[in-house]
Amino acid sequence: MEKFSKVKEVIAAIEADAEKFYNAGNAAAGTRVRKAMQDLKVLAQEIRTEVTEKKNSAK
Repeated sequence: MEKFSKVKEVIAAIEADAEKFYNAGNAAAGTRVRKAMQDLKVLAQEIRTEVTEKKNSAK
């Protein structure tokens, strides 16, 4: 659950930069959004691995 909470925190933190990029055309904000998306990708993979391990160990 800790990593899932981290995903929510990253999304909340990047919301302002996404707004700046899409509505104001701020390229630097776009770079920050891309980095945050990469971080989310890594977190998502870690969560997937944890879920699979937990699911398989319950059998």
